[in-house]
Amino acid sequence: MAGLMLQGTGSDVGKSVLVAGLCRAASNRGLSVLPFKPQNMSNNAAVTADGGEIGRAQALQALAARAELHTDMNPVLLKPQADHTSQLVVHGQVRGTLGAANFREGRRNLLPEVLASWKRLQSRCDIVIVEGAGSPAEINLREGDIANMGFARAADVPVVLVGDIDRGGVIASLVGTRAVIDPDDAAMIHGFIVNKFRGDPSLFEDGYTAIEALSGWRGFGVVPWLACIAKLPSEDAVVLERPRLAAPARKLIACPMLPRISNFDDLDPLRQEPDVELAMIPPGKPIPAEADLIVIPGSKATIADMAFLRAQGWDIDILAHHRRGGMVLGICGGFQMLGRTIADPLGIEGAPTEVTGLGLLDVTTELTAHKALRNVSGMAFGAAFEGYEMHMGVTAGPDTARPFAVLDGNRADGAISQNGRVIGTYCHGLLARPALRAELLRRIGAQSEGLDHGMTVDAALDDLANALEQHLDIDALLALAHGAGR
Repeated sequence: MAGLMLQGTGSDVGKSVLVAGLCRAASNRGLSVLPFKPQNMSNNAAVTADGGEIGRAQALQALAARAELHTDMNPVLLKPQADHTSQLVVHGQVRGTLGAANFREGRRNLLPEVLASWKRLQSRCDIVIVEGAGSPAEINLREGDIANMGFARAADVPVVLVGDIDRGGVIASLVGTRAVIDPDDAAMIHGFIVNKFRGDPSLFEDGYTAIEALSGWRGFGVVPWLACIAKLPSEDAVVLERPRLAAPARKLIACPMLPRISNFDDLDPLRQEPDVELAMIPPGKPIPAEADLIVIPGSKATIADMAFLRAQGWDIDILAHHRRGGMVLGICGGFQMLGRTIADPLGIEGAPTEVTGLGLLDVTTELTAHKALRNVSGMAFGAAFEGYEMHMGVTAGPDTARPFAVLDGNRADGAISQNGRVIGTYCHGLLARPALRAELLRRIGAQSEGLDHGMTVDAALDDLANALEQHLDIDALLALAHGAGR
């Protein structure tokens, strides 16, 4: 069966998006295609049809491939926690933690399970397109690697290296990768892609030729900076640090950037609304007093992020906003922070403890060992929506008598304060459907364009695929995947 792997010269060079674009391009050509990432490290995850979780980048890639989400698409998921450890998720289910002491050995032991997933995917399609993690040039992490060359060599998958010209130094990063990696690893690389080019591509012809000459690899093309990518969800929180380029907005929605923020693509549909400005508030900055709505996002470590929120003084900003009559929405971990207390008697997030929340909802939360993972549909504010639950904890109290939503016909979710201005929910993805988003915006005096976010993303994937067909030699990439030129 055919396979192709994209690795990068570093993080955020565009591997995830390029894999998504290639998946859609292959699907548009009539091929059965599936995405794969051996090991991912992200607190952004999606619930799969087989009852597990995978990185949201692989969920986007599966959408691009027009395929149902499955845990085999991302067999190892590391979710960073508060104490320099990561929750280890294997085949979609929690399997303990990895820390500095057992990181390399723990990864190495997972290679057979990664290869098992890989073989199952290969048996189900014409081609599997693989995304690496970080960079193979991180030679300090090569021992026990299952994310880049460790996997590529074990599975005998050809590699194409992606470099980001927008950050500068793309010639050195591509050629330098060849210089520092093991020669047997370098032999797995069959070419390169230059990504995120701004301006006239003819100005880079000499540089492109120089990379081919110095590396010995062929080039598969130069991908320009594509506007359609802004409509796609991102898995990497680094994008939150970039200013939003948009027309002036009428209403301000503010979201504090918690260190362990998770599933922040919940907010992506708001970015497409011209009547609002979504402001991601970085550490060291106050939440603006003029905010009309404050969203407290999901968190992989609620207790640690609650402490961070207080250390930043954001609790004072949120409580003052509420006293002025402003609305507050808490999603998942943010919902837990809105309550009176958060208890961790089993030490799920660290040492057993109990902390005080913001007290804006009359509820309490106890973290539990069981992790709720399920796709849901429901009604909220009189509007239908779909989403998913992904949390460890049970929340109860008087305000749950006013649930935010009714799920799957009969199950209550979340809570609403007595004054109606504080809302908590465990549902991720609830703002993608236009009716519910429009009702939320109406409550802060904003209008919605009524766009279906899912349709917006799907159209952007087609635009991405069309651009890659124009700027990359996809025929040659598919031929390489099928063994040509190896």
